[in-house]
Amino acid sequence: MANLLYDRLFAPHEGSARTFMILPDGKEITYAQFLAMAARFAHALRGAGVETGDRVAVQVRKSPEALAVYAACVQAGAIFLPLNTAYTATEVEYFVTDAEARLLLCDNAGADALGPVAVKAGAALMTLNADGSGSFAEAASSQAGEFAAVDRGADDLAAFLYTSGTTGRSKGAMLSHDNLLSNAEALVDYWRFTGEDVLLHALPIFHTHGLFVATNVILLAGGSMIFLPGLDVDALMKFMPRATTMMGVPTFYTRLLADDRLDRDAVSHMRLFVSGSAPLLAETHTQFEQRTCHRILERYGMTETNMNTSNPYDGERRAGTVGFPLPGVDLRIADPETGALLPTGKIGVIEVKGRNVFKGYWRMPEKTAAEFRTDGYFITGDLGFVDEDGYVTIVGRGKDLIISGGYNIYPKEVELVLDDLAGVAESAVIGVPHPDFGEGVVGVVVPLRGASLSEPVILGSIREKLARFKQPKRIFFAAELPRNTMGKVQKNVLRESYRDTFSS
Repeated sequence: MANLLYDRLFAPHEGSARTFMILPDGKEITYAQFLAMAARFAHALRGAGVETGDRVAVQVRKSPEALAVYAACVQAGAIFLPLNTAYTATEVEYFVTDAEARLLLCDNAGADALGPVAVKAGAALMTLNADGSGSFAEAASSQAGEFAAVDRGADDLAAFLYTSGTTGRSKGAMLSHDNLLSNAEALVDYWRFTGEDVLLHALPIFHTHGLFVATNVILLAGGSMIFLPGLDVDALMKFMPRATTMMGVPTFYTRLLADDRLDRDAVSHMRLFVSGSAPLLAETHTQFEQRTCHRILERYGMTETNMNTSNPYDGERRAGTVGFPLPGVDLRIADPETGALLPTGKIGVIEVKGRNVFKGYWRMPEKTAAEFRTDGYFITGDLGFVDEDGYVTIVGRGKDLIISGGYNIYPKEVELVLDDLAGVAESAVIGVPHPDFGEGVVGVVVPLRGASLSEPVILGSIREKLARFKQPKRIFFAAELPRNTMGKVQKNVLRESYRDTFSS
């Protein structure tokens, strides 16, 4: 039988004594050991009543066992549904119920709260802990280390990833075997991964970045990864001498830059640093290159598509841009309202088409239809432009666009001016209700440590740098900006916090 994703990512490593994972305690797990674990887990899925096409919801901490559940789902033909470990029982209830999951895996600490959730959703509940213990692991322990992969083709579903839901209820993006495989193939080639690579992996595996980008790339290339539970600078510095590559979010790089141990010698053996999931400040680009002689490679992707663009491996990696469309991905800029294509340099909504683009939203046909053009292009909701050299720049989400007094204001343009001011670490610009203008521009600024900033000083400093209608009407200061687990600034939280700024 043929199982597209298993046959390409996992089957080539069956019986291999090559190292797949290096753990924080120094223990190594070979490909053969990992795949034997996955096979036992596939048998355990069957024992729990999971059949081909069933959804398996997983809210467990990062571990080799957690990743083996993903491999087991692929092998057994089940649909993998990873859930953020920070979600509350109420939030998990929505996902498990909406997806009609057959099985919910959690750790022992969450079992009491999630027990009623599973019962209400009609799902079985089993446990899997970060140390490899739990009822699911026990059920798998006596199973065989081989499992015949279920027949699955290109269009069969491999995973559900739910969107963040900041503008409404979360939507289950349906990702097929070919969606995931095609993206891994493009990235392995574009980023030059080989079996000699060792990836420093400190990302969560409930998100596309750590799961379908980092892990699938290593599996397809046949490399190894240093599998860390999360961001810990001491651990990154400790294991970096054994790595060749690292994928991270911008926070990884700002934290490393704050550590004096980061220098050219510390990264002399590294060939590639990748950043994504949130915008990387140009200042971070510059500082990292000055300290290490490495220029971070920034790329752009989303839940529904995995990766769409990347700065080049060879060639100029331009700060503030996300590079070029990946091979196999068609990208264009269109007018958000009319869908008319826009010329070079004009800001519009980014639309993409390719094998990487998802199959639609689970049981939301109307929403799916609304997000695709008639010629098959997916409307990402991200606003951006393509410059004369072909580089793509993202200026923000469509929902973040500010319309003040009839003028369109792109927050990124204002943020870049604020970020460039002395004493400013970073900023976020939002629109909130205004009695005269519809929306008023508000800037939230994080000062550098020890900096003395004030609202009048900042407003005075940007007066000659931005058109009047783009200038914030108020500036507020914060110790830090609210972010989600992948480092993206939560502007919906800021809009709620400052929504009464102009109320009479």
